[in-house]
Amino acid sequence: MAVPTFAAPQARHAAATIFIKTPSASEVDPSSNPTTSSSEAFTDAPFTPNTTSSSSSDSSRATTPEVRDPHLLPTFTSSSLARPSSPVLYLPPLLSSLPPTYPHIEPPTERPPLRTETRLPDIDPASLSLHKALHHFHPNHGYAALPYGDAFNWNELELPEDEEREWYVVAFRSRRKEGSDGSPLYEADRLAHEEAVMNGGLIMYWYGVPDPTTGLNLATCVWQSRMHAVAANSRPHHIRAMRLAAASYEVYTLERHVLRKEKGSKHVSVEEFTGGEVGW
Repeated sequence: MAVPTFAAPQARHAAATIFIKTPSASEVDPSSNPTTSSSEAFTDAPFTPNTTSSSSSDSSRATTPEVRDPHLLPTFTSSSLARPSSPVLYLPPLLSSLPPTYPHIEPPTERPPLRTETRLPDIDPASLSLHKALHHFHPNHGYAALPYGDAFNWNELELPEDEEREWYVVAFRSRRKEGSDGSPLYEADRLAHEEAVMNGGLIMYWYGVPDPTTGLNLATCVWQSRMHAVAANSRPHHIRAMRLAAASYEVYTLERHVLRKEKGSKHVSVEEFTGGEVGW
């Protein structure tokens, strides 16, 4: 049985500058980075988050009532993370950075994804195509309560027609216990994520924010294979994160799915996992 590597999805945006790359000005400038096409080269060049602008932004929010565009990348405080005061529509995927030998994938100029500082050791050609398609991945409205196949824009993702493959997907639905201390869990979750990317197989991790009414949340990860996900279960940071999660959540349920791409089609489909190996 494969258990997801990450235990605190709703903390990720709040602690983003610890381990992820955020877009620099040139990467979101339409004149310098046109929309990705299937013929573009690939790479994942590192860049440094701008912590100065984040600090001044925090100071501004402390004295001014929050009025934000729900399509912009959110920045959360501990209170707004648990109880968002307005809809949050832009929750980008966190893609595992490609091995250093791979050329660059230009992010889309609108709603670019986030990327890990840690890099994958390897990735197969079809998974590379999925990685590129997932730059355009986003949730649908009401995702926390929707069936998994309807919670995201899977039907909008496109891959080369001649490729055929399947990937292993884990979804976890949760509701935090009132008053639980998430700090140790958040740190354990960060380390578990880095561990998973470094050891290979993890393509994407996505995490939502709790529903303002129900408190329910949804997070998901996409693996190159079920074997990769199972191997992650036995690693030390994952084990510690899962032990902490057991004490932090009122509700925590796992779902397992198969993401399938058939030859002759550009699109992927989501199916329930019924057993056996998935991917390779």
